[in-house]
Amino acid sequence: MNILVFGKDGQLGKAFQGAFEAQKFGASHDIQYVGRAQCDLSDADAVMNLLHETQPQLIFNAAAYTAVDQAEQEIDLAYAVNANAPAIMAQYAVKEGATLVHYSTDYVFDGTKATPYLETDARNPLGIYGKSKAAGEAAIEDAFRNNRNPQAQFAILRTSWVYGDGGNFIRTILRLAKEREVLKIISDQHGAPTSSAWLAGISLLMALGEDGCIKSFPSGIYHAVPNGQTTWHGLATLAIQSAMDAGVQFKVDAKAIQPILTAEYSLPAPRPMNSRMSTDKLRSLLVKPGSANAFINEFQFPEWENMVREYVHRLVATGAV
Repeated sequence: MNILVFGKDGQLGKAFQGAFEAQKFGASHDIQYVGRAQCDLSDADAVMNLLHETQPQLIFNAAAYTAVDQAEQEIDLAYAVNANAPAIMAQYAVKEGATLVHYSTDYVFDGTKATPYLETDARNPLGIYGKSKAAGEAAIEDAFRNNRNPQAQFAILRTSWVYGDGGNFIRTILRLAKEREVLKIISDQHGAPTSSAWLAGISLLMALGEDGCIKSFPSGIYHAVPNGQTTWHGLATLAIQSAMDAGVQFKVDAKAIQPILTAEYSLPAPRPMNSRMSTDKLRSLLVKPGSANAFINEFQFPEWENMVREYVHRLVATGAV
């Protein structure tokens, strides 16, 4: 089976390479990882040509334009990568009977809801980045709306606050904690930090069976985040404390990080205040009746704190902090 992974140089794309190696699917599948150097997703012809050349039966689109503030100026580029490219992938999947797994974001919501968002809640993005990702979701849904190919299916996995092998909030905070004696971190935006390694693993669990064959699942949107919630301030505090527990010394103490409000920290693009998302729909798909329920709940949807601690400890062990 041919599998195509877009975004090989990003945090999620790198995590997929590790996830596939752990599952030992490589021997039975032809897995191709594609980065910007191999295919510029802002070039529609390049995307179409690559799909027709490789003929994948399974596509993971882990690529995206993610420069939230810069997107306010690079509108056309954001839409080309986040909306037009996924539309082409979806059209290919419908025509060829392929499976498309695409990744979206909490930024498709305005963040004003008081409770965790459901997959059925209306999209109402605040900035260009969120609007371009929302347009990508809609384009995939439109492509599949009149799908008559029984083998064609799609999943849009919405996630939030991703970290992994690459630049991210946690790495930035750990670096700044060595350079500064005072850190001020936003404390009124709420969400769930998501490990790219966990997200890649959940994706394979959803899309592939133990035999390596593609699973059949109801096409649609699914929320994919771990258990629990926090703020950027809470995440920064835990990350620094975890590094200190592992022997790292900082200029700033974890308990001395100052909480600030979003209104005190001006940025070009607005952020959703509430990024919490319910995962009940994805859980119901993955959890099967029987004794496996407890295992799936505990190990497939772990608490965000545990994963962040493990991530920071790995950074320290490898000398990245």
